[in-house]
Amino acid sequence: MSAFRGILMGYGTAAIKDKEAKDNAKMEIVKAAGIDYHTNQLPAHKKRETNRALAYNQLSSIFESEQAADYFDANGFITGDGKDVERIRKMVENKNIKENAFKDYIPTANYGDRYNQRQTDFESRFDGVKKTFTMQAGGLGPSTIDGLLTKPEGDITTTEQVTTPAVEPQDMGPPEKGFMTEGTPERTEEVTTTLPRSTSDSPMSEFFVSKIGSFNIGDESKIASAASSYRGFDQGIQRDANNAVVGFSMDGNKNIEYNAFKAVMNQVSGKYETDGKVSLSLAAEEANTVLYNQTQGTLQDKIVTDYKAQGITEQSKQDKGTNTFTSSGFKDSFNLQFPSDQNKIDALKNHMDSLGTKSEAQYFARSFPVDITFVDGTNVKELLLQITR
Repeated sequence: MSAFRGILMGYGTAAIKDKEAKDNAKMEIVKAAGIDYHTNQLPAHKKRETNRALAYNQLSSIFESEQAADYFDANGFITGDGKDVERIRKMVENKNIKENAFKDYIPTANYGDRYNQRQTDFESRFDGVKKTFTMQAGGLGPSTIDGLLTKPEGDITTTEQVTTPAVEPQDMGPPEKGFMTEGTPERTEEVTTTLPRSTSDSPMSEFFVSKIGSFNIGDESKIASAASSYRGFDQGIQRDANNAVVGFSMDGNKNIEYNAFKAVMNQVSGKYETDGKVSLSLAAEEANTVLYNQTQGTLQDKIVTDYKAQGITEQSKQDKGTNTFTSSGFKDSFNLQFPSDQNKIDALKNHMDSLGTKSEAQYFARSFPVDITFVDGTNVKELLLQITR
């Protein structure tokens, strides 16, 4: 064997060994992924789907309405984390379902459609592994989702017979200038009416109403006086020559905060009513806490990280009294639960819809950090402001 041929064979052998080593390394990676799939990913996915179906059925029983359960599932409130029922009951603990609210509800996609899409998304993540190993399917049996809401789409109409009574001819005006109107015979006809439909895109206010009734909590001067101890509202108090409170007025966004505060005062006032009179001081104290929890508290604890108020800026001067806020972005937990921009928009809209009034939703939007954008560059706060106008 020539020396040259020996060198070639040596290179060939080395190349084969190198390829074998790379193939073995790749196989080890795929093997590790397969083990992770079987021991972690697949069991966790099955558990989430089992939890989802269980929560869906429990909420159907609690609200006595499968359509209500579908609404929460379609809007991402049911996540399969095992805490869905507790979380949703807490969210609506001060609300009742409006009478017949879900009677004409129709899902934009039924539970089975959403389940199948989740299956497709999950299994597509492991396509590379599944080409090498044969793996069991990640889904639940058909019996698990049998019977869940599959109401077909389409308009619901009602047809009824309507009878219009006959109208006799009548003389109009004096004899020399009068005239005879034409009579009409009795007429019976069928009238078909298309019933309005609600869907998962409808705001929560379409379905739920506050359990606590509205009270006349006092005139504006008394409300302003009770609110003046909170949030710098004393700066907007208007007084007469005798120092009596006669009203409230603040420019810019601070006025929206005050209206939101008053709205929450009204919502909680039923707890502090005795013989038709409301303790405004107690209502104001709770309103201060509730408004914070559903606005800054929610943003800080559940939605964004490093949430904090800015110092005085040209923008805050322009906004006349309202704090502006910054953050370093969405929380990892929020990104995990609502991965796409549309998921996030829907989640934020749902939270604002769950608030009692438009002023509360506007205050939430104005409290959102100024520096968060979606993938396409859309500023989230500006979008929320547009939604709540």
